[in-house]
This record gives sequence, C-alpha cells and structure tokens, in this order.
Amino acid sequence: MLPSSGQTMPPQIDSGVAYLLWCTCLLGFCGGQRFYAGKIGSGLLYLFTFGLFGFGQLLDLALIPGMVKERNQTRRGRYLGYTPQPAVGAVSEATAPMQKLLRAAKANGGTLSLAQAALHTELEPAALQALLKQAQQLDYAEVTNDPQTGAVRYRFDV
Repeated sequence: MLPSSGQTMPPQIDSGVAYLLWCTCLLGFCGGQRFYAGKIGSGLLYLFTFGLFGFGQLLDLALIPGMVKERNQTRRGRYLGYTPQPAVGAVSEATAPMQKLLRAAKANGGTLSLAQAALHTELEPAALQALLKQAQQLDYAEVTNDPQTGAVRYRFDV
C-alpha cells in the first residue's frame, strides 16, 4: 500500500538495535538481528541451529551494517509514492504561485502591476485574478492606483 502524499516515510531500522538483538544469542535466542533486518528465512535457520552453531552469529557481527542498510533501502523502495516533507522555507506545489507572487513583489519594491504579476506567476488571467484576490483577503496586498498614470497596482507588505 502506498502512502498518501502527506504521509511520512516509515521509520528506518537502526544498527544499534540490531546489535542489541544479536546479544540475545547469549541468552539462547539466536537470529533476532536477522528477523529485525527482514531476513525471516535465515532468522528461522539461526533460531533452530543456534546461529549456525555460533559461526553465523560471529559472522553477523561484521554483516549487520550491510543488512541494516539493505533493509532500509528496501523499505524506501516499497514507498515509491513517498514524498518528503518540504524543508523549512521550501515551497510546495500548492503555495508556489503565491510564493512567486510575493517574491516578485519584493523584487519590485512591493508594488506590482497586473502584467508584472502575470509575468512572474505564469498563470492564466482567471487564475491570476483569483490569486490576487486571495492575496487581498490574506492582507498580503492592497489595490491602489499609480499616481501618475492611474493604472491599477497591487501593493504588497513585503
């Protein structure tokens, strides 16, 4: 099952935990590290043969990092639909037009004409009008007129 786009990737397994599970062989339970790394078949083999008579357990001391790395790669591969959460300051697709508009306003001294807004956001006229209306509703911008030409300007508080 693929996660939804807002869902985070499943937690990765840790080498430290695998080594702790390896230590359970001292109590008679061998193969715990292999179960943890997703190697069920060899985990069962280790369980019933006491870690391949101890030799397999000793060998696993060197193999655990590779098994953990392989398991984590496999888990990531199963979640192809995974989309990482955007980093702080990153722009998601849903907010990209507004972010473009705000950046353009900042670059133009806080004031944009309709044509400048269209140029920077690359939106169709109807979508641009909706975006500018949204900016007004959010109190990002106010509509003014150019004192010399009377043209409509959008003044942003950036």
